[in-house]
Amino acid sequence: MDIATRRRAGRLLALAAGLLAAAIACLIAPHAHAAGTAYAADTADVNEPGNCKIESWLSWASNQDFLAVSNPSCVVDLSRPVEISAQIQRARSSDEWGASIAPKFKTNLLPTAIGRFGVAVAGGAMFDMVSAENTGFFFDVPATLRMSNVVRVNLNAGWLWDRVADQHYVTYAAGVDYRTADNVWTLTAEIFGQLGTADTASVTQPRAQVGLRWRPVDQISMDAILGRNITGENANWVTFATSIRFPAPDKPASKDDK
Repeated sequence: MDIATRRRAGRLLALAAGLLAAAIACLIAPHAHAAGTAYAADTADVNEPGNCKIESWLSWASNQDFLAVSNPSCVVDLSRPVEISAQIQRARSSDEWGASIAPKFKTNLLPTAIGRFGVAVAGGAMFDMVSAENTGFFFDVPATLRMSNVVRVNLNAGWLWDRVADQHYVTYAAGVDYRTADNVWTLTAEIFGQLGTADTASVTQPRAQVGLRWRPVDQISMDAILGRNITGENANWVTFATSIRFPAPDKPASKDDK
């Protein structure tokens, strides 16, 4: 078996292991919960086909809510690079446990560059892992402006349909990334949320996070994040996240992914 074949096999095995582990964790949860994310402001960047990664994070709230998430993804060639992911989550909210899966796609329309916006489109659906019911759909347009080689601004606008509450929301996010020249440290600050009608005021109030990323090697990074109201419950959050990247054969891991 040549080196390229071994690398492809290793990426597939790692992705399958991540999906299996997260699915087992979710299936033992009795109820559903909305999908979440460690960083809400997405970028317009999409890697080259063959690149894969597994993102995982744990989040604790001051009101005892809890999130455990695994988000494996790979970039495939569908006449253009398309990132396919499945965010699998187990959560505790108000002493009730839930589980969900949110498959998602993202593809770049305009590449990012210093001094101009790059644009992508993304979308997906949310499912209750226990009842196998579709609980919602979402669509998003991420835009990224590179101010320099180390400063990046991300703006997102989108739509969310919560089928359980039968509510439609306009979603938004804005974030700034500042990284060191060697790409070892990245500081991120962002504000995000959703606009619409809700029974609880905090659901539509702004949410915010600030995080510090340590990336000792290109393939691995770790984040520590402090957040406020990140799932619309008006609590403070602490998140610890990891990302393991599996670059395409003979290509380095991208320094620009979130």
